[in-house]
Amino acid sequence: MTARRIIVGISGASGGSLAVELLRQLRQCSDAELHVILTAGGEYTLQYETGMGFDGLSGLADKVYRGETTDAPPASGSFRTLGMAIVPCSVKTLAGIVTGYCENLLLRAADVTLKERRRLVLVPRECPFSTLHLQNLAAASALGAVVVAPVPAYYNRPQSIEDVNRHIVGKVIEHLGIETDLVKEWYGQ
Repeated sequence: MTARRIIVGISGASGGSLAVELLRQLRQCSDAELHVILTAGGEYTLQYETGMGFDGLSGLADKVYRGETTDAPPASGSFRTLGMAIVPCSVKTLAGIVTGYCENLLLRAADVTLKERRRLVLVPRECPFSTLHLQNLAAASALGAVVVAPVPAYYNRPQSIEDVNRHIVGKVIEHLGIETDLVKEWYGQ
């Protein structure tokens, strides 16, 4: 594998603009090969929030798969990747991941990512979290996933929602093992 192959899953939670920003930033990596898995709920929410649907993602990714597909390459461990980010990650998707319930391509790809000991970054979008959600987040972390809650940082003095999105996306990219200048280091006062 010469390119850095990355899977981006988009589930039905709110936060489609984070997924689009992630893809835009990763697209700037000359050796990134981007594979997007879009669930039906993810497509509905993405369309509602950003005006972008399945076809609109093709300009941001090398390949886009529908979540209902079961025979796509990301369903196999032989499809080598740097890792996977699920942005946004619904609590339904989270529950599927921690229980090994692989009912669709997104859940199967996450399962493969964990079993192959690759990086899995989850960006959960729910507020507030219930005790069950928190238990599932802890379980995902115990399985090896990194949870990047989309919480804004204020030390970098964001001026727009785009600034906030870029910072969160920068954290995701860093946890995929790719260097980025999107996250400003804190040096103190």
